[in-house]
Amino acid sequence: MIRPTAAAQSPNANVPVPYWLPDFCSLPVLFAVMVVAELLVLVILIAPSDETRPLLPRLTTASVFVQWLALLCAVCLCKLGPQLKRLAPLPGVLIAYVLLLLVTVLGSTLVFSIDHQLRLGLTLPQQFEGRFVWRSAALCALIGAALLRYFYVLEQWRARVRAEAKARFEALQARIRPHFLFNSMNAIASLIPLRPAEAERAVENLSDLFRAALGDDSARSTLGAELDLVRRYLDLEKLRLGERLHVDMAVDDLPPDLPLPSLLLQPLVENAVYHGIQQLPEGGTVSIHGRRESGRIQIAIRNPCPPAAARVAAGNGMALANTRSRIEYHFGARGTLQVDVGADYFECILRLPDENPDR
Repeated sequence: MIRPTAAAQSPNANVPVPYWLPDFCSLPVLFAVMVVAELLVLVILIAPSDETRPLLPRLTTASVFVQWLALLCAVCLCKLGPQLKRLAPLPGVLIAYVLLLLVTVLGSTLVFSIDHQLRLGLTLPQQFEGRFVWRSAALCALIGAALLRYFYVLEQWRARVRAEAKARFEALQARIRPHFLFNSMNAIASLIPLRPAEAERAVENLSDLFRAALGDDSARSTLGAELDLVRRYLDLEKLRLGERLHVDMAVDDLPPDLPLPSLLLQPLVENAVYHGIQQLPEGGTVSIHGRRESGRIQIAIRNPCPPAAARVAAGNGMALANTRSRIEYHFGARGTLQVDVGADYFECILRLPDENPDR
C-alpha cells in the first residue's frame, strides 16, 4: 500500500463528539431504558408489601405507569440531545438528571390527579399524594443516576473502540512500500515513449490508490469500488512482475453496491502479491473468488507461497490484524476474517453481512 504524506482531515473534524450521552432516539437505548424500568417494577412488586390486591393487576398498573414515565423521560432527552451534547460532561449530566426528576414529579402528579378524578383507585388515597410523588421521584433519582452512569461508561468504551479502530486504520495507511511506488513510477516512465496510453492508465491507477490511502476510516465505500481498486492495484503490480503475476477474479455474483469500509480488500491482495507471488521465481496466480450464501457474502483471496522453511519471517500479520479489527468494529459478530494456511498456499476468507440478500 502507498504511504500517505499527510493525514486527511475529516469533514466533521471540528464537530464536538458526544462522549457521555447516548442517543436516546435510538431503539437500543430505548429498549435498555424500558428493560431497566420493568426490572424496577418487578423488584418493587417481589419485595414484601401489601398483598391485599392480586399480583397481576398490580404488575400491570405499575408497568404501564413506569414504562410511560421512562418513555417520557427518554423522549425529552432525545429532543434535548443536540443541546445537551454541546455541554461539558458535568453540567450536561446534571441538567439531564434534573430533567429526569422534573419529568417524574410532573408525570406522577398528573397520573395521581387523573386517577382520583376518574376514581380508578390505581394509586394511593388522596391524602398520600405527596408520598406517591416523592417515592416516584426517589426511585427515578436512584435508577436515573445508575442509568446515566452506565451510559457514560458505555460511551467512553465506544469512544476508545473508535479511537483504536482509527489508529489501526492509520497504521494500515502508514505501511511503507517505497519500492512499490518507485517501481511503479519507473515502469510508467519507461512506458511513456513506447505506450503512452498504457502509461496514462497506470498514472490514473496510481492516483486512485493514493486517493484511497489518503482517506479516513469513517469514509464509506462500496464493494464494487473496492474491487475496482483491487484491479487497479493488480494492474500496477503487473507492470513490475510481468508474466509472473496472473489474476483469477470471479466476483460477478457479488452485489457491487454493498456498503463497505474503504480500503478493506486491497491490503489482503497486497499481502498475496508481496508474500506469495513475489517470493516465487516462477510467480503464480492470485485468486479472488466471491459468492453469496444465506444472507452473507464470502470473498476468498488465495495465493501460492513458498514452502514454510523458505518463507520470509516478517509477513502479513499487521494487515490481517488490522483488517480483522476493522471488520469487527464495522460489522460486529456478523463479519469474520478466516485464514487458511497450507503447505503451498495462503488463503484469506472474508464473510460479511449481505444488506440486500434478495437482490
